[in-house]
Amino acid sequence: MLEVHRTYRAKILNHGQVEEPLDRHGWSASKLWNVANYHSRKVWEKTGEIPDHGDLKNELKGHSKYKGLHSQSSQRVLEELAEAFNSWYGKRKSDSRANPPGYRKKTYYDSEGHRVHEEHPRSTVTWKQNGIKHDSKNNRVRLSKGANHKEHPKAWEYILVEYETRPGVTVENLQQVRAVYDKAKGRWELHFVCKDEIETPNAPGNETAGIDLGICNFAAVAYSTEEADLYPGNRLKQDGYYFPKEIAKCDDSGGERATRLHAKWSERRSHFFHSLAKHIVERCVEQEVGRINVGKLAGVREDENGESKNWGRHGNLDLHGWAFDRFSNILEYKTKVEGIEVVEVSERDTSKTCCVCGREDDSQRIERGLYVCEECDTAFNADVNGAENIRLDINQSNSESAPVLCGDRSTGWLAQPGVYLHDLSSGFQPQEQVVDCKP
Repeated sequence: MLEVHRTYRAKILNHGQVEEPLDRHGWSASKLWNVANYHSRKVWEKTGEIPDHGDLKNELKGHSKYKGLHSQSSQRVLEELAEAFNSWYGKRKSDSRANPPGYRKKTYYDSEGHRVHEEHPRSTVTWKQNGIKHDSKNNRVRLSKGANHKEHPKAWEYILVEYETRPGVTVENLQQVRAVYDKAKGRWELHFVCKDEIETPNAPGNETAGIDLGICNFAAVAYSTEEADLYPGNRLKQDGYYFPKEIAKCDDSGGERATRLHAKWSERRSHFFHSLAKHIVERCVEQEVGRINVGKLAGVREDENGESKNWGRHGNLDLHGWAFDRFSNILEYKTKVEGIEVVEVSERDTSKTCCVCGREDDSQRIERGLYVCEECDTAFNADVNGAENIRLDINQSNSESAPVLCGDRSTGWLAQPGVYLHDLSSGFQPQEQVVDCKP
């Protein structure tokens, strides 16, 4: 059996009754975030190290703000902050403009534009199993209050929420409940994380695909059926330039508009990654792929001496907006459901080796993503060449999939891959033209 986790969104039916306690817990989550953020910054300034969530828990578990939430909910806030600091720590090596996680606050202005006061925004609150009691028959869930909010007798030590999911959804094996405030609608909603077990599926076939992740073309996929697809990262790059500029225009980097822009940017990235992973998996099922080789991206930000690579001003911004691990995790999750295995393989020399004849030459990859091999007199897309070498796993000494000698197969698909561009409403759609991108 294969264990999977699914997230379902639910509307709160008794919103008027639970809005105030949910607001209080959302504010408490923001206050705890800010207290832990302040502590983390002080530790960083003093020691040059970032405390992990275990250190934060040991330091703050007796703090009054920690008691504003159920203990497991407070732990989740600290985990999220530790993850955010670690992400910042990775970015700062190549992007000096990277800022550490900010404080959560909301600023109000009067009609003349003057700041009036600040208060904490409604942060997402997560309840784990010990803080949940689920009544599946009546579509109700009890969420434990933090100690600071248990001002009523024992019967009121929880928030009783009545919910409604979309038709056909059954909430079972509940693992987590997240209360998320929708600013556009001005109300809370619930996200249920449920564990499900399904029969381990059989692989669609025995073919192998190779995926090469890059800057201009976010992904190039090569199939052993002599087909290839390109997925340009235009949408991510456009957002990567637009949102930082709009955020920079905000008077307060932690204000409501800036927070809303950050959230929108994150949602669009997540949507891109999920849409891309879904489309690649669907194509792999069509091509009867049972295994996907993905280029191992460990160390992609460092050179041979362990120093940060300089990809240029825009290149560094693109590089650190990729979220390699995040996309790979999404892809691996979706492939498991189809019985497809994902394997990391070395990317060493895959970009400068001809996948047709095996000749290795740095000069063969030239401007605008064109790969030209003088040995076998072929020219094709450089990213597809890299993906094909990853599919063949050319660095595996005993690989049975060594590069094929020229003349043994056609190379048209290497030069003319299918191109899919991302549309926010309809996902990835095929394009007839080939998109050339700088390497």
